[in-house]
Amino acid sequence: MGISDDAQNKADDLKGRAKEAGGALTGDEDLKQEGKADQGIAAAREKVTEAADKVKEGIDSVKDKLTGR
Repeated sequence: MGISDDAQNKADDLKGRAKEAGGALTGDEDLKQEGKADQGIAAAREKVTEAADKVKEGIDSVKDKLTGR
Protein backbone atom coordinates (compact mmCIF):
# COMPACT_ATOMS: atom_id res chain seq x y z
CA MET A 1 0.00 0.00 0.00
CA GLY A 2 2.41 2.64 1.14
CA ILE A 3 5.83 3.28 2.54
CA SER A 4 4.43 3.77 6.03
CA ASP A 5 2.69 0.36 5.85
CA ASP A 6 5.95 -1.28 4.78
CA ALA A 7 7.83 0.45 7.57
CA GLN A 8 5.24 -0.59 10.16
CA ASN A 9 5.36 -4.21 8.97
CA LYS A 10 9.16 -4.20 9.20
CA ALA A 11 9.02 -2.63 12.67
CA ASP A 12 6.51 -5.27 13.84
CA ASP A 13 8.70 -8.03 12.41
CA LEU A 14 11.79 -6.67 14.17
CA LYS A 15 9.84 -6.26 17.41
CA GLY A 16 8.74 -9.89 17.13
CA ARG A 17 12.30 -11.05 16.51
CA ALA A 18 13.49 -9.12 19.55
CA LYS A 19 10.76 -10.65 21.72
CA GLU A 20 11.58 -14.12 20.44
CA ALA A 21 15.29 -13.62 21.15
CA GLY A 22 14.58 -12.17 24.58
CA GLY A 23 12.34 -15.08 25.41
CA ALA A 24 14.96 -17.55 24.25
CA LEU A 25 17.66 -15.87 26.33
CA THR A 26 15.59 -15.72 29.50
CA GLY A 27 13.79 -19.04 29.05
CA ASP A 28 10.43 -17.24 28.83
CA GLU A 29 8.42 -19.43 26.44
CA ASP A 30 5.44 -17.07 26.48
CA LEU A 31 7.56 -14.13 25.33
CA LYS A 32 9.23 -16.31 22.71
CA GLN A 33 5.85 -17.43 21.33
CA GLU A 34 4.54 -13.86 21.42
CA GLY A 35 7.51 -12.82 19.32
CA LYS A 36 6.82 -15.57 16.79
CA ALA A 37 3.17 -14.47 16.65
CA ASP A 38 4.19 -10.85 16.03
CA GLN A 39 6.41 -12.01 13.17
CA GLY A 40 3.56 -14.06 11.70
CA ILE A 41 1.19 -11.10 11.83
CA ALA A 42 3.77 -8.88 10.13
CA ALA A 43 4.28 -11.49 7.40
CA ALA A 44 0.53 -11.82 6.85
CA ARG A 45 0.13 -8.04 6.59
CA GLU A 46 2.96 -7.96 4.05
CA LYS A 47 1.20 -10.59 1.92
CA VAL A 48 -2.08 -8.66 2.06
CA THR A 49 -0.26 -5.47 1.08
CA GLU A 50 1.42 -7.22 -1.85
CA ALA A 51 -1.89 -8.67 -3.03
CA ALA A 52 -3.61 -5.29 -2.78
CA ASP A 53 -0.82 -3.68 -4.78
CA LYS A 54 -1.16 -6.31 -7.52
CA VAL A 55 -4.91 -5.79 -7.68
CA LYS A 56 -4.42 -2.03 -7.95
CA GLU A 57 -1.87 -2.53 -10.74
CA GLY A 58 -4.34 -4.75 -12.59
CA ILE A 59 -7.13 -2.21 -12.24
CA ASP A 60 -4.87 0.58 -13.43
CA SER A 61 -3.85 -1.53 -16.44
CA VAL A 62 -7.49 -2.17 -17.39
CA LYS A 63 -8.30 1.53 -16.96
CA ASP A 64 -5.40 2.45 -19.25
CA LYS A 65 -6.58 0.00 -21.90
CA LEU A 66 -10.14 1.27 -21.73
CA THR A 67 -9.12 4.91 -21.98
CA GLY A 68 -6.51 4.27 -24.66
CA ARG A 69 -3.48 5.37 -22.66
